[in-house]
Amino acid sequence: MFELLYPDEYLESTYKINFEHLYQEGYRGVLFDIDNTLVPHGAPADRRAIRLFHRLKEIGFQTCLISNNKEPRVKSFSDQVGSEYIYKAGKPLPGGYLKGMEKMKTTTESTLFVGDQIFTDVLGARRAGLYTIMVEPIHPKEEIQIVLKRYLEKVVLFFYFRSRKKKRVEK
Repeated sequence: MFELLYPDEYLESTYKINFEHLYQEGYRGVLFDIDNTLVPHGAPADRRAIRLFHRLKEIGFQTCLISNNKEPRVKSFSDQVGSEYIYKAGKPLPGGYLKGMEKMKTTTESTLFVGDQIFTDVLGARRAGLYTIMVEPIHPKEEIQIVLKRYLEKVVLFFYFRSRKKKRVEK
């Protein structure tokens, strides 16, 4: 019932993703949400985010930020980490994801997406045909419309974790 909303992976943090392994698996591009995925909502890029993007470039990844925010927010962050970007992306529609892949010159098979929200990030990435990694939000402070969606996310995540547990038992 909820499968289109399920991420391929759910991890504690963007900063715990094994990007080296993903590169070995054939991924060459990473699309990132910004707020509560890389930094707390509205925060500028911090040292940890800047180091991550430097590491990704060393590994060989192309990167692109994809956000529903306006250009000043997204461009500022992009300039700090040295990444391509898409602003006013229209998530969960797939168009912004496809534009991001175009900028990175990657395909759906070689691109993955990292974000913290089911109803925008994960749904949009899944609709675009991407491998999706959902991470826990960095900070609890969020806009009211996101706080309300988090309650619905808890229901989806309940079924997601239950389905994963069931699949492990069946193996």
